[in-house]
Amino acid sequence: MKGIYEAKKNDGSVYYRASVTYRSKHISLGSSEDRDVASRLYEQARSVLKNKELQPDDYSDAFKPLSFHKYICLLNFRDNNIYVKTPIYLHRTYFSYYLDRETELKFDLEDLFYYSSHTIQKRGNHLFVADFGLQERVLARYEIPGFAVCGKDYMFLNGDKTDLRYSNIEVINPVKNIRKKSDGNSEVYEVRIHINGDWHIGSYPTHEMAVIAYNKAIDLAKKAGLKRRTEPLDMPEGLSPVLYARIYSSIEIPPKYINYLKNYNTLK
Repeated sequence: MKGIYEAKKNDGSVYYRASVTYRSKHISLGSSEDRDVASRLYEQARSVLKNKELQPDDYSDAFKPLSFHKYICLLNFRDNNIYVKTPIYLHRTYFSYYLDRETELKFDLEDLFYYSSHTIQKRGNHLFVADFGLQERVLARYEIPGFAVCGKDYMFLNGDKTDLRYSNIEVINPVKNIRKKSDGNSEVYEVRIHINGDWHIGSYPTHEMAVIAYNKAIDLAKKAGLKRRTEPLDMPEGLSPVLYARIYSSIEIPPKYINYLKNYNTLK
């Protein structure tokens, strides 16, 4: 049968894999021990790719066994000629990530590279992704701590908690990403920034140097085109503009971070 391939498990039992080829892209649809179910997977996928009128909200149980997740992936490929393995649908200025049939999350396009390779999960009211074996909170990308309270420490400007575009989130009490730590013999100030992962900017002997290093890293990110709401911190009290500029120039930013920013536009 077209689009259906017979395969065997380790125990010798037979199952059927379904796949479809569209615009020279081979797409796996899933598998079943029932050949008719696998065949229906293929037929449903073909119907989605052919019917230009179908939209994300049009999914119903009639499309089963094709999952809603795969349905969104196919629609996006059909309309935008980009195949993404996560349930993302691209719009002109943002993208939608469909957590399920009832939940559409909106993100800025600059986050597309990250969420195209990270699956969002939900536990209670918390959204997170698995990142290098750890559960990374979605709100951590906006420098919102886990103990933050919506409406007090941060807010959604249009009242829509599913709209996670940077312009819609105001961080009232931001995390500055500067932590005081002991290196054994003395205390240092560690600077980290969260942009598509956790970037270690450096460890500095004074809080003033850590603030300046943080500001320099943020400035470089903005110059690279990252439209983040994070703003540089105020100049440390008692520090003259001349001395600030001198320290700013002397601080070295990690080459990996700089290279990421240089390649940012090609990674989007």
